[in-house]
Amino acid sequence: MSTRLPDSLARLDGTVGIWTTTHESLPAGASAEIASQLESFGYSALWIPEAWGREAFTNASLLLSGSSTITIATGIANIWARDAVNAANASRTLNAAYHDRFVLGLGVSHQPLVERMRGHNYAAPVAAMREYLTAMDAAPMFAPEGQHRVARVIAALGPKMLALGAELADGVHPYLVTPEHTAIARAAVGNKFVGVEQAVVLGQSRETFLERAHAYLEIYTGLPNYRNNWLRMGFTDEDLVRGGSERLCDALVIHGDEEAILANIREHQSAGANHVCLQVLGTDLATPPTDDWQRLGLAVNQ
Repeated sequence: MSTRLPDSLARLDGTVGIWTTTHESLPAGASAEIASQLESFGYSALWIPEAWGREAFTNASLLLSGSSTITIATGIANIWARDAVNAANASRTLNAAYHDRFVLGLGVSHQPLVERMRGHNYAAPVAAMREYLTAMDAAPMFAPEGQHRVARVIAALGPKMLALGAELADGVHPYLVTPEHTAIARAAVGNKFVGVEQAVVLGQSRETFLERAHAYLEIYTGLPNYRNNWLRMGFTDEDLVRGGSERLCDALVIHGDEEAILANIREHQSAGANHVCLQVLGTDLATPPTDDWQRLGLAVNQ
């Protein structure tokens, strides 16, 4: 895998994007309005998940079709949801159709989502990701876009997955991490891409911040991949209660005005992040926080 970033990732270097699930609260035909809005607010990328909602490539296609400049990135597409040939060729087609505005973020997801919901065996996730990336490299495609170079990053927290991101991907997409972890990721991947998710609460009282942060962390504090990473980063079992301790909330969710959030972005960038995607926690996890997106967009792009 070349150390030179594909153009679709190079365009994101030094920029700020948005990570959100809230577009899935809209009807499918209207969801592209979110991409168009974020594009008008000056964000470089929209990162979308794949868990209990829409299928990642169909979802990305809807968002790409309603926008003209913003990059759509999967954060992440679950490797257990489709085979490697499908992932490789769908990525090629989306990039060919939408002028290299699609970035494929891949991840192994979490044991409950893989075994209970999809019926696969979650054993050896690092080996599974290695096998998947290798199979993608060998995927045949006889359409015109078959030889197209597609940007791909992998969700990575621990040292083994970070090393795999350096070896077989164009970089990594760490989620629910601190700037200290960003520095670890940068050291692990060298010149590859580091695109970091950062949750934020813009303004609001301390009480409202904690309410939103606890609600956000409720699911994640029950997932071993995140718990293990936080323990590596110096948190304790006392911090990992469902919804997280106040200390964990303060570390993982930035609270304050525009300047406080910009300062955190700069921390990640100084630690080695090429790109930071903000997950803005609004009144609930389903309502698009449009006003906050616009406020932060003005601050980021001033």
